[in-house]
Amino acid sequence: MRMDPEQNGEKDTTLDLDSEPESPLTPPADLLEPLGHYEWTFCDHSRKKIVPPPDVMRKFSEQRNSPVLLECRIPRMTEDMARNMLRSFVHSKCCYGNRAAEELVIQELKQQTFYRYRLETFNETRLSEWNFEPYTNNLVDGPQNGSSPRLWDINVQGPLMFQEDTKKCRVPHSSLVKECHKCHGRGRYKCSGCHGAGRMRCVTCSGAKHKTKHQKHQKHQKRCQMCSGTGRKRCSTCSGRGNKTCATCQGEKKLLHFIQLLITWKNNVYEFISEHQSKFPRELLSKAIGENIFKDENTLVYPLVGFPYPEISLASQRAIAEHNAAFTSTSRILQQRQTIELIPVTEVHYQYAGKTYLYYVYGMENKVHALDYPERYCCGCTII
Repeated sequence: MRMDPEQNGEKDTTLDLDSEPESPLTPPADLLEPLGHYEWTFCDHSRKKIVPPPDVMRKFSEQRNSPVLLECRIPRMTEDMARNMLRSFVHSKCCYGNRAAEELVIQELKQQTFYRYRLETFNETRLSEWNFEPYTNNLVDGPQNGSSPRLWDINVQGPLMFQEDTKKCRVPHSSLVKECHKCHGRGRYKCSGCHGAGRMRCVTCSGAKHKTKHQKHQKHQKRCQMCSGTGRKRCSTCSGRGNKTCATCQGEKKLLHFIQLLITWKNNVYEFISEHQSKFPRELLSKAIGENIFKDENTLVYPLVGFPYPEISLASQRAIAEHNAAFTSTSRILQQRQTIELIPVTEVHYQYAGKTYLYYVYGMENKVHALDYPERYCCGCTII
């Protein structure tokens, strides 16, 4: 029989937290001082117009009146090439028949070139927040060792340029020890399953100590095997101890609080694709490989001037203005890169079995998009 601790001459120091969750809790808001005074961000830069240097302005001056010089770098699509691309595409699809690819009659090839402009801005953002861990009597790097450095003065090794990553580190001299806010320094609390008793009513016999069996209109009582006829079982939640170790401090009774620095490196991408009358899905163009005709990389890049297609120059100006406005006041821009690529798209109009169809060959890798291919079957395969 379990005796009450007070009847046994002992004082019960176990906290009754039946209504509390058993996962680590966030400290109350008033336990630690706010970090408002510790936050530091870049001052807002004056909104001045970014003027490209003369050498950048001359980049496209020679090509201003001859945009064809750029597009001629893309090989022309022939009927044999288009047919071979479709054959390879059909061969890779288990639900596509190959007769149409062999017997089709190509009627027309319409080759177009899309311009894809991309601006990548690789930036670093730093935020601070209070964090804690069980205190195990280790040395405490607190204010007694000096003032905590500002967020951007902490030296942290970052990833390669344009490679996204996240790191967490402890701010020097920001640690302090406090009593656990969940168990109030007791290290344990009463089990929510048995309310500290260590045993619970048997669910098999509902505490009756025996089970009733019906056989040929007669009732027979048999001692419950699950609880050995006691009507109670050891609590499975606390293994019969009547209390559980505090999940927040893991029984250490104290917590080490510290300011944690969260650093995020992100590559922000702005993309613009030139307009065309083609019905080709634009989302496929974002994934296609193009022929790079221009690349500019620096800490900060300048808007393009004099590109043969004005819409690309306007996209460059808009992208750089948007990224600088979005990131310079809240984060640090580490590197920018802008590129222009040519993406070839060929419309292949063909006839098969008296009907006209269309498919596309696109990208430098010559991918095929054939939405209305005439020989498509359902073979029950599952596409992952």
